[in-house]
Amino acid sequence: MATLLKKVWESVSTRSVLSLEMSSSDHRGFDESSLGEFDRIPMDILMNILKLSGPKSAAKMGMLCKSWRSLVSDNGLWVFFLQNQLVEPWDSILFGETKLALGYPLESFSSQMMPLSFMEVYSKRVALPGSVIIDGGSGYCKFGWSKYDCPSGRSATFLEFGNIESPMYSRLRHFFATIYGRMRVKTSLHPVVVSVPLCHYDDTESAKASRQQLKEAIHSVLFDMNVPSVCAVNQATLALYAARRTSGIVVNIGFQVTSIVPILHGKVMRKVGVEVVGLGALKLTGHLRELMQQNNIRFESMYTVRALKENLCYVAQDYEAEFSKDTRASSEANGEGWFTLSKERFQTGEILFRPSMAGVRAMGLHEAVALCVDHCHAAELTCDDSWFKTVVLSGGSACLPGLAGCRRNCMGFFLLPYPMVSESFLHHMVQTQLGLGRGLLAI
Repeated sequence: MATLLKKVWESVSTRSVLSLEMSSSDHRGFDESSLGEFDRIPMDILMNILKLSGPKSAAKMGMLCKSWRSLVSDNGLWVFFLQNQLVEPWDSILFGETKLALGYPLESFSSQMMPLSFMEVYSKRVALPGSVIIDGGSGYCKFGWSKYDCPSGRSATFLEFGNIESPMYSRLRHFFATIYGRMRVKTSLHPVVVSVPLCHYDDTESAKASRQQLKEAIHSVLFDMNVPSVCAVNQATLALYAARRTSGIVVNIGFQVTSIVPILHGKVMRKVGVEVVGLGALKLTGHLRELMQQNNIRFESMYTVRALKENLCYVAQDYEAEFSKDTRASSEANGEGWFTLSKERFQTGEILFRPSMAGVRAMGLHEAVALCVDHCHAAELTCDDSWFKTVVLSGGSACLPGLAGCRRNCMGFFLLPYPMVSESFLHHMVQTQLGLGRGLLAI
């Protein structure tokens, strides 16, 4: 194999000289459709040689002549490089390039997409710098890098910077400056993806104006800080992209409320209606605290309760039958030792379906999803009703074991578990929308 690769490089250098000589003699006597001695080598062996040589060497070979260029430009070769040279999952790359590459608004039909050159896809992704990800949640903000699976840190939301009378611009400026300071990175070196919390759910003119004002303030602040490009996307849309879908219903379990959001071709269908349930991660933690207090389980802080919720709680498939089982389990909390929970483990998550257990007058999660499905069906936005039959869970509380497979009487389908994209930092979903120049792409 080493000898064969050596012959390839000898051919490259020889043909480079021939190309220069032929350019001065009008290319007479040279057949550019031939690979020379390598015509006798089977094509699959040649492709294996190119795979072993690596993407940089393969690209250099493609500069030799039209024949080598045609061989090196084979999509299968660069799909191999994308699958083996980059850390991004191949299905995510394919979704990003076929669904998101053209930006917003998204194409309604994938058949309208132009044929892809994965050689160009590879070169663009290698040249693209890592993106800064900022998830502006309602409870607290998480930030980090697109190339990592977990956030680098977290801070208070921008609403907690300054005071209520401070202008939006100054509060956002302080907020973003704090994050960049903690990340120790220059603002001018990397594009940024901002996850915007869902707010102003209505389709009224005042709600539209409020959403537009927030976006414009975010863009204005970041561009004034010399950020090269900005992609501001709402959390529900990013969660749908993380599930490699552009249409569906997103159940976003936030810090204070849960939103059921219908999305068609990447756009929130506010005219159909966004259902809001007054239950979120904060209420789940508070309910577990009350259950622990009722059972004389002592703790020192809410951080301990939240840790126990994340480590021990789950959603029962049959709530009544769960009481007859031995559900005891233990977990260690930082600085407070070990805690053992039993029925509190499944009683906590049950309030998502029975809010009255926590003293909340609201419909259950399954009822809200069923209502959203009915509204989508009645709206008749497309001739194909399959777009709203994909339901994606997002938010930290969506990771409660058993929630994704929980089937209730009012639900004729299963919820599909996918983590929030801004938490898992699946940057390949949005980096195709980030230009290297001073661009603006907002959804």
